[in-house]
Amino acid sequence: MPELVTLGETMVLLTPVPGGSLEDASLFLRSLGGAESNVAIGAARLGISAGWISRLGKDPFGAFLLKKIRGEGVDTSRVMFDEKFATAVMFKEVKDHGNPNVFYYRKSSAFSQIQPDDLDESYIAEAAILHISGITPTLSESAKATLQKAIDIAKNNGTKISFDPNLRLKLWSIEEARDILFDLASRSDYFLPGAEELRLLFDTSKREEWIEMIRGMGIPHTVVKLGEEGCMLIERDFVKQIPGFAVQKVVDTIGAGDGFAAGFLSSVIKGMSVEEAAIIANAVGARCVTFQGDIEGLPTQEELEQFLGIRNRDIER
Repeated sequence: MPELVTLGETMVLLTPVPGGSLEDASLFLRSLGGAESNVAIGAARLGISAGWISRLGKDPFGAFLLKKIRGEGVDTSRVMFDEKFATAVMFKEVKDHGNPNVFYYRKSSAFSQIQPDDLDESYIAEAAILHISGITPTLSESAKATLQKAIDIAKNNGTKISFDPNLRLKLWSIEEARDILFDLASRSDYFLPGAEELRLLFDTSKREEWIEMIRGMGIPHTVVKLGEEGCMLIERDFVKQIPGFAVQKVVDTIGAGDGFAAGFLSSVIKGMSVEEAAIIANAVGARCVTFQGDIEGLPTQEELEQFLGIRNRDIER
């Protein structure tokens, strides 16, 4: 069974070639995009056995996604196919400056039809970590119920839970998001929010207030992504900022947070301390922003060591 199991929707990602607006584009590059499968692929490239639970349409796009993700070394044996509903699609408009524009076409997708009974309890129970995101509960009531059941299975069997809020205000309002995301965070062992997500969720930019509220939720390990600043570890009795890695040019920020999660969780599974794992997470996230695409910048172990400038298992900065 995989050491890391993820649960979530993946979409076919279409990006204009060579770039420019979607309105004027006639050619598109086909890839994939999905927070949870991105994390699974990132972990697999770093040598961790990873599995992905999902539901795809029984259509050419679904077949493409399955082949692509399985080809990355991710176990797809718990992926289901739906004959009535289609695989979701997303378009990404890459700009010269700033974050890309992303457009989702996922209403009534195959994944939105997933049911709690679709889960294989042993698959989650035997994993070291279950990684989930706040996207899943926005997709349908059945997807929300499936996520809750996966958490219950993990809790009942000693599987750690990693939670990235992946706040998407195109899917719901901040008012709708707060209660659900706070509940999911409070049930997690590793909470991996971004600074902007905390600013919106807590309605404050003051980091000392973030720390107080996160500690009040009783989360064992919180790692706040701070972009070029690195990340901030928050635990019950200490807070520490871990410096980031400078890059010459930021090409595409989409997927960097998933790379961060993959680097962090892979390192934890390998037995590293949370601080060591945060250094690796910063490195993977930094490398990701220098590539266009959700998964293209996710490194292998050798590529990670090249980025870090090392050739052994010790972390040197």
